[in-house]
Amino acid sequence: MDIYTALLVGALIFLSSFLSIRFMVSAALIEITLGAIAGNFFGLYQTEWIKYLGEFGGIVLTYLAGTEVDIPLLKAKLKESLLIGVFSFLIPFVGVLLFAYYVVHWTFSASEIAGIALSTTSLAVIYAVLVETGLVKSELGKLLMAACFITDLGTALALSILFVKSNWFTLVFIIVSILAIVFTPKIISKMTKSFGFKVVEPELKFLFFVLFALMWIAKLANSHAVLPTFILGLAMSNYFKSKNKELQTRFRAVAFTMLNPFFFIKGGLNISFKSLGGSLWLLVSFFFVKLITKFAGVLPFAKKYIPKEAMYTTLLMSTGLTFGTISSLYGLNAGIIDKTQFSILVTTVILSAVIPTIIAQRFFEPKHVYRSIREKEQIKEIVYGAGEEDV
Repeated sequence: MDIYTALLVGALIFLSSFLSIRFMVSAALIEITLGAIAGNFFGLYQTEWIKYLGEFGGIVLTYLAGTEVDIPLLKAKLKESLLIGVFSFLIPFVGVLLFAYYVVHWTFSASEIAGIALSTTSLAVIYAVLVETGLVKSELGKLLMAACFITDLGTALALSILFVKSNWFTLVFIIVSILAIVFTPKIISKMTKSFGFKVVEPELKFLFFVLFALMWIAKLANSHAVLPTFILGLAMSNYFKSKNKELQTRFRAVAFTMLNPFFFIKGGLNISFKSLGGSLWLLVSFFFVKLITKFAGVLPFAKKYIPKEAMYTTLLMSTGLTFGTISSLYGLNAGIIDKTQFSILVTTVILSAVIPTIIAQRFFEPKHVYRSIREKEQIKEIVYGAGEEDV
């Protein structure tokens, strides 16, 4: 059965990439959709190795997203990032909580879980879309990732303050995270100088080791490694951009080829069509409440600071996946929500990863940003070519 599962997952990964190119839709969205179809109709289920690879894929995506953030730009656009990010979390959190408690009549704790789960913005989805479209190189892309980080920081803090119980490993997790963020860039730099670019890739293997270690200690601390992983990516961003762009490219190739698809397919496997049988109206209601409150929190600031890309920004900031699923799963495991409530929340989260992104890509793509990126690349090619000829 494991061989069939591996074969089916491999087929889904390949088919997703093919369909992504054919229909010009993000591979991440297709992987989520095919994961849901395979889980409900073809017997694919979450084995332990799929769960682990999926979780690790999400960590790798988050780390890579951090490496793409332009720190000088983040400092220059700090006000915009903070306003978009804070209100992208706060208004959906309050809006969904009130809707779940007063309209749907869930318990207050279950309503808090709903508010946290649907206040998220998916850094993984946004990063995957930006890389596939090339917008990751633009100021818009970097502003989006910075604002998304602020949103997810609010979500993680809310879950920790309201529910997560700390233990002695929490302090260990904090200390190890700080050490990893401070020393990993220095160690990688020394390894590159000492070993050069060897086929055995010691730098890549060390980075994977650090990410595995953060995941393990986070589990012991009843926490999650997403935030320190993103900050680690931030700490590595200047090194990659100024000294070792090739290492980032190789790391990204490994991630997008095999690890990241497991994360998105695993997300699709969380959808249970049977559990949603009598709750379709709730699913639709929660989806629209999330979308409306996200628009209320993001669109006014997007119109003020990035008017040409306001709708595109708002739609991508309306996506959810990693933290939404984590929050819902925490509520289920802690007995705060039941399986039906869990299915409603997770399906809403996954729909929010798919539908707003498709609308954004189909109808609100910032084509003028694409042109600007192409023009800059052409200028670089001309300058580089002239330099070579002079030599």
